[in-house]
Amino acid sequence: MALKVAIVGLPNVGKSTLFNALTKTAAAQAANYPFCTIEPNTGDVAVPEPRLEVLAGIAGSKEIIPSRITFVDIAGLVRGASKGEGLGNQFLANIRDCDAVAFVARCFVDDDITHVENRIDPISDLEIIETELMLADLESLEKRVVNVEKKAKGGDKEAQTTLRLINLALTPLRAGKPARVVKVDKEDEKAWHMLQLLTSLPALYVSNVDENSADKGNELSDLVAARAAEDDAKAVVISAKIDSELAVLDAEEQAEFLESLGLAEPGLNRLIREAYALLGLQSYFTVGPKEARAWTIPIGATAPQAAGVIHTDFEKGFIRAETIAFEDFVALKGEARAREAGKLRAEGKSYVVKDGDVMNFLFN
Repeated sequence: MALKVAIVGLPNVGKSTLFNALTKTAAAQAANYPFCTIEPNTGDVAVPEPRLEVLAGIAGSKEIIPSRITFVDIAGLVRGASKGEGLGNQFLANIRDCDAVAFVARCFVDDDITHVENRIDPISDLEIIETELMLADLESLEKRVVNVEKKAKGGDKEAQTTLRLINLALTPLRAGKPARVVKVDKEDEKAWHMLQLLTSLPALYVSNVDENSADKGNELSDLVAARAAEDDAKAVVISAKIDSELAVLDAEEQAEFLESLGLAEPGLNRLIREAYALLGLQSYFTVGPKEARAWTIPIGATAPQAAGVIHTDFEKGFIRAETIAFEDFVALKGEARAREAGKLRAEGKSYVVKDGDVMNFLFN
């Protein structure tokens, strides 16, 4: 599954520093002036998965292949972006191609780093960005609605569905609320997605804090967490500065640095896992001498759907899945002993895959 998360925020809140740390590159220029990112940078990152190393150790796998998420660093948006202010709404289109949005809020004070609004107020930062996205959605829908209404009146069934969903979205948007507050029936999900609404995407609020607040956050990040709870969004605290320094260290140096700071892991690990969970995803594993690999599937996926992630032919010709729970695979030191102990199960087409299942598929 190709998964993309847009990193958005006002200029100078730490987006590009965060992106650089995520991708362990300096691809996005992190400078102290607005619009230092003038093209949307993209970077592929691995989903932290310690279980893979355990499985690879047991099976003697030569290679470890984790699941991956693509992050897109969007140029800093400003008040009026939906009307062309700053670098304009050209970058809003890049968000439409993503599956979720990570809103970065500045939760640190540093007189050497200017703020485009000349104040430190993370809630206001979030509201400015959300407002610009809502205004862009409103403009997009209001431009489309007249043409869709004509087709709907002519009896076009698809247009009638689209019109109903447009009106469903316009109600909260006109009231100053994002489209993600709308609960869409399962049969309408595809048509709803086709509207490409910026504010219908799942939201993750990222509080970028100072180094001293990296473990527990601060008063500013507490405000962001409270706002996330109100908005049915997820929240995570990171220090982009610390993580950018960690990104250039080797594993041993990272461990020493984290220990000196009293941190159990890089903040980026939490961010990536939260983004993964935000999209309603989970992993199952395939394990062998060649490789131990994590495969990304939606929570609730059946065995044939999980097989289809490897190859469509696996889903079409699915016969059954041989499944071992991760805990059983580890406790019994591999597939052979799990089979002998009766912990290897034959599952059919209706089996709902669980997070961490170790699987092998038989197909026609």
